[in-house]
Amino acid sequence: MEWSRNEVEATVADYFHMLVMELSGQSYNKTTHRRTLLPKLDGRSEGAIERKHQNISAILIGNGCPYISGYKPLGNYQALLREVVEDQIQRDQKLDNAALMASATPAVVPLVEDFSGIVVDAPILSLAVREPRSADYVSRAPYKRDYLEREARNASLGAAGEEFVLKYEHFRLRNCGQKALAEKVDHVSKTQGDGLGFDILSFEANGCERFIEVKTTAFGKETPFYISRGEVAFAQRNTDQFYLYRLFDFRREPRLFELLGPVDRHCNVSPVTYICQFS
Repeated sequence: MEWSRNEVEATVADYFHMLVMELSGQSYNKTTHRRTLLPKLDGRSEGAIERKHQNISAILIGNGCPYISGYKPLGNYQALLREVVEDQIQRDQKLDNAALMASATPAVVPLVEDFSGIVVDAPILSLAVREPRSADYVSRAPYKRDYLEREARNASLGAAGEEFVLKYEHFRLRNCGQKALAEKVDHVSKTQGDGLGFDILSFEANGCERFIEVKTTAFGKETPFYISRGEVAFAQRNTDQFYLYRLFDFRREPRLFELLGPVDRHCNVSPVTYICQFS
C-alpha cells in the first residue's frame, strides 16, 4: 500500500531530526525513533520505516546533502517522498546550519594505533529506480546548497585525510616486510605541488609504484566525491597503478576503500561545472 502524505511527512521529519542531531555531534537512538514514529503510521513495520529512511538517504545524496550513515542509500522510492524531502531541505534552517558547520569544520588526523581494520569493500554501483516526479511539483526555492561540494573544498579536511593515508601506507608496507619502501613513500602534493593527478607516491610489495589520490569525507560511505579532469585523465593513463582511496566517517571512525584504475569503472562520473569564455 502506497504511503500517504501524512505518513511520508512524519517519516521525513523524524529522519531530519536524527540527521541534525548527528551533524551537531549529539547522540540519539534509532530504535527509539522508529518506535515513536510507528503510531503515526498506518500499520507499518519497523522494517518498512528503515527502508523509507534508506530511501531518504538516497534522495539527500542526489541533492548534495549529507545523510545518516547508518541508513545505506536505497533506490526505488516514490515520487511523493522525493518531493517532501526536497521541500524540507529548502525549509529546514536547523539542517542548513548543521550541514554548513559539518562541511566547513577544520579536521585533524585521527589517532589510530592499528590500521588493520580500516579497509573495507567499495560500494557496488547500482541504478536507483524511482517514480517520475509529479507534473505539478515545483521546488519552493530557486537554488540548493551543495554541502558535499563545500566539504570537498575544506582544505583542512583534505590535508588531514592525506596525512592519515601516509600513515596507513607506512603501516601497509611495513606489515608486508617492506620497511625500506615504507621510508620512500612521498607526499607529492606537498613536495612537488598539487596538480600531478595524485597525492601520494607509494609502492606495491614488489617495488612497483602506486599512485594514490585521496578523497576524504566526514560523511557516510556512499557519499559522492568530486574529481578533477586532470585526475580522471591521469587514472586513465595509469590504469594498473592509480588508486583512489576514499576515506569516510573520518571524524568518528575513519575507514577507507580503494578504487583501482579509471574511476568510471566503479561509479558514474558526471561533469558538473563548465567555464564560459569569450575568446
